[in-house]
Amino acid sequence: MEEIDGEDFKNRNGQTSPLEIGEYDNCSFLSCDFSGFDFGDFVFSECEFKDCNLSNVKLHNTAFKDVKFVNCKLVGLGFNFCNAFLFEVGFQSCDLSLTSFYQRSLKQTVFADCSLHEVDFVEADLSQSQFNNCDLSLAVFENTNLEKADLSSSHGFSIDPELNKIKKAKFSRSELHGLLGKHDIEIV
Repeated sequence: MEEIDGEDFKNRNGQTSPLEIGEYDNCSFLSCDFSGFDFGDFVFSECEFKDCNLSNVKLHNTAFKDVKFVNCKLVGLGFNFCNAFLFEVGFQSCDLSLTSFYQRSLKQTVFADCSLHEVDFVEADLSQSQFNNCDLSLAVFENTNLEKADLSSSHGFSIDPELNKIKKAKFSRSELHGLLGKHDIEIV
């Protein structure tokens, strides 16, 4: 497997100039379009993707170790298929709609200013994670660990406290309906 260290990739297109399978350490990807590309068995360590389109990328056994995504389109990704060993990601101003984190450990993960529409967080560990100003409309939480997670500046979520662990999680008063929705009560 090829090892690539400290390289910058700009304006790369996965269809016309695909990346070689390998281990990418301390690399940056700027304004790249990898939509639909197959990142199966790739390893990314301490990398940053900025202003990239990674929608519908295949992630079978892909390793993300301390990888940051900034202003990226990540629609329809299956992070649940990634290699779980040392899996660590962070998201700033990203569109993660229709993405799956099923059974993924995301302890202390930061989601900032992200669109998380219809994201699958079923059985994920989001303990101590931060959702800063995120839209969680139609995101699915079931058997999810949200202990000590901070959702106080986020909106649109529907979380059943009986089906999820929410001990010491933070929510804003204005979003209480997202915790009580199944009870069909009016909060005024």
